[in-house]
Amino acid sequence: MTTVRTRFAPSPTGFIHLGNIRSALYPWAFARATGGVFILRIEDTDLDRSNQASVDVILEGMNWLGMQPDEGPFYQMQRMDRYREVLAQLKEAGAVYPCYMSVEELDALREKQMQDKEKPRYNGTWRPEPGKVLPPIPEGVKPVLRFKNPTQGSVTWEDKVKGPIHISNQELDDLVIARPDGTPTYNFCVVVDDIDMKITHVIRGDDHVNNTPRQINIFKALGEEPPVYAHLPTVLNEAGEKMSKRNGAKAVTEYRDEGFLPDAMVNYLARLGWSHGDDEIFSRQQFLEWFNLDHLGRSAAQFDDAKLRWVNAQHMKTMDDQQLARLVKEFLDKDKIATDERLAAICGLFKDRCDTLVALAKWVSCFYSNVEVPKKEREKHVVSAVIGAIDILSDKLQHLSAQQWTKESVAQVLKEVLTEANLKMPQLAMPVRVLLMGTPQTPSLDAVIALFDPKIVLERLRSAKN
Repeated sequence: MTTVRTRFAPSPTGFIHLGNIRSALYPWAFARATGGVFILRIEDTDLDRSNQASVDVILEGMNWLGMQPDEGPFYQMQRMDRYREVLAQLKEAGAVYPCYMSVEELDALREKQMQDKEKPRYNGTWRPEPGKVLPPIPEGVKPVLRFKNPTQGSVTWEDKVKGPIHISNQELDDLVIARPDGTPTYNFCVVVDDIDMKITHVIRGDDHVNNTPRQINIFKALGEEPPVYAHLPTVLNEAGEKMSKRNGAKAVTEYRDEGFLPDAMVNYLARLGWSHGDDEIFSRQQFLEWFNLDHLGRSAAQFDDAKLRWVNAQHMKTMDDQQLARLVKEFLDKDKIATDERLAAICGLFKDRCDTLVALAKWVSCFYSNVEVPKKEREKHVVSAVIGAIDILSDKLQHLSAQQWTKESVAQVLKEVLTEANLKMPQLAMPVRVLLMGTPQTPSLDAVIALFDPKIVLERLRSAKN
């Protein structure tokens, strides 16, 4: 049985966004689901726009998401000798020819074709045919190399997303596969790479559909079988436009910095074009057990920030508290906030209220650093009618020993204070929460107080008189 070999082949011409990484997720998942091999290939032949910073973000983003390749990264610019070798083979086989048509001539040709309501395309002026007389070679002009596309028949493939596709060869003109300086072009390099890397399945965005028949014809000219193709629908942004840097898409690494979990991102991205019944929340392991190419969607998927946050919140809720604490600590460390053994318990108490690690870190920071109580909240909740009850609470808490500083003991103290002050729980709890954490809304007050350092609780309660 042939081993599945997939690839992700980004161009390093800018940061990698969610639409790009979704195109990497499926080939990675298919390789993992089938015991295959996932390859990373950097298509860096656009020398004017390619840069190392973009490569670094690609590697960083994939590493964060746990989508490391089995082979690579391979760089096309390091494979130029191999491309020239294959070009020589095609020359020898008569499958390519030099074309001396200038850019100006080509532009004029296309303009006339459009005026005549024809499809703009190269007209084969320099294509050698039996009995055809070619124009005289212009002096001092370096030719491009064009691929001799078949003129009869059609290109057919069974796309795993779109179904059967047929393109007449008459629709395709002779593709430039090497520039005047001898540098090979994208469509040619891709085919050589896929052959050399023994790619069995090409899973990529449907903006490549028009390239596929050209690439299949080059495969055949080289005597090779093309891979299986699956062309994924576009990912749209929230405005319904194609997700792109120009349309405000963010780098994948920004989601890491905003406190999203890698497994939640994988879960969310998986659902942007693939489904397993009605399952919305699933682990990475479940995704890889379930994934196949048969359930890829045919419609464009639309990014939804609120849905992503909801998915992230679900993953946070089920995450082990110790593991969550390690991740939250990274954000607290950036702000130079020191933590202690209480961290996991604090994360466990507040995680149900949060949709990102950053939001959770903000709650946790109240236990380890100063809290600014908003003036509006203080004036609304810390009123003269409850100052006496807060005093009583402070005195009673002060008499608890370190061993007694537990949720149960604090709950008993709160009960006693409510009885003595003749108050209901919200009347006491809201001002105490505001003093401790700057907000009237928190989890159960006894659980919150029990996780605080007793000294800090007493200091903040006594500030009610200030």
